[in-house]
Amino acid sequence: MRTIDLSHPIHDGMPTFPVAWHPYVEVTQLGRHGIEARETRKIVLGTHTGTHVDAPLHFVPGGSPVDALPLPLLTGPARLLDLAPWTEKQAFDAAFLAAALGEGDAPVPRLVLRTGFSRLWGTLAYFTRNPFLTADAAQYLVDRGVRLLGMDLPQIDSADHGRGCSPDSPNHRIMLGAGCHFVENLTNLEQIRGRIFEWIVAPLPLRGGDGATCRSLAIEDDP
Repeated sequence: MRTIDLSHPIHDGMPTFPVAWHPYVEVTQLGRHGIEARETRKIVLGTHTGTHVDAPLHFVPGGSPVDALPLPLLTGPARLLDLAPWTEKQAFDAAFLAAALGEGDAPVPRLVLRTGFSRLWGTLAYFTRNPFLTADAAQYLVDRGVRLLGMDLPQIDSADHGRGCSPDSPNHRIMLGAGCHFVENLTNLEQIRGRIFEWIVAPLPLRGGDGATCRSLAIEDDP
């Protein structure tokens, strides 16, 4: 069996959205071996730091929090959909996704979008130039039964459709409103060999949280 870590490691000053409501990560050492004879640390991070899960509450008033995410959804077979090649700020519409996934009535509860965009992790362009889905593509995925959507992107909305814009984060509202959950900022997706793999998502069970940092793993059989 091959196990691939799809998560960005948490560290002091790691990248995050450059806005006031996404705090920078701070890791402060408190206990020291040479003084307290042990090491401990204080961690300050936002609910959407690094590889993380978005819960419906993130954009839906009264929506379910991350600690209510259905546990059976967090582990199981996932479909990998390759969106490469792409251009910066490219929009993928429903027709493109239908052709890539293949038409059919079979639900796709877990879907991971692979673009390779995570190579820009650590740059401002990662948060401002990402490819994204159109609103009809978001609705198409809801209609195909997607309930856990992963991506090596900061989000599935255009960076130009954020707070203060019209529309504001339409794909988040469409999909989270339909009970879908997102796993954003995945990495190492190029290491996955097959179209189907076993996916494990383990968010912090933050009570009442709109999201939470998570560990995400892919498991495949050896070739």
